[in-house]
Amino acid sequence: MRTPVPDIDQRIGARIRELRGAKGLTLDRLAEQADVSRAMLSRIERGESSPTAQLMNKVCVGLGITLSTLLAEPAAPASPVARRGAQPTWRDPATRYQRRNVSPAGSSVDIIEIEFPPRRSVNFDNMGMPGFEQHVWVLDGVLEMEVGDESFRLAEGDCLKMHTDRPILFRNPTRRQIRYAVIINRGASR
Repeated sequence: MRTPVPDIDQRIGARIRELRGAKGLTLDRLAEQADVSRAMLSRIERGESSPTAQLMNKVCVGLGITLSTLLAEPAAPASPVARRGAQPTWRDPATRYQRRNVSPAGSSVDIIEIEFPPRRSVNFDNMGMPGFEQHVWVLDGVLEMEVGDESFRLAEGDCLKMHTDRPILFRNPTRRQIRYAVIINRGASR
């Protein structure tokens, strides 16, 4: 008999608890560093709440990690191949955007495929996050972005390079789903 795989909220909660413990942070200290209430953080760690992308980003800033690191399978063996069926996916309960970690485990580069629903937006307040180099490559559709005080409109094939130390807003202004890739070079922080 197979042991049931925990749902995504339980996996995220367990992963936050694991990373918090590895960094020697108490629940109170992480809540303070992430600017999230202790009660909310506790509910997330117990798998009782479906955190939004914005909330998980705050927790990641508090932990000093990327969202890809949080969503990665911690026990995944290093392999040069990441098969599509084994790539971790997550859907934001607020915007319904889907995020799939494409890069193989152990890579210093995170490759993420995003499927972004029509007329949605998500804001990441990256203040306090190391300035990792990040590229956003539009695969299908039109994506509007605000990076700090700069605005960009990216069409299919366009690629934007930036650092993750400023607030970033992703917006799909169209009536159809768009698809883009995010590539984060964790070895290229400022």
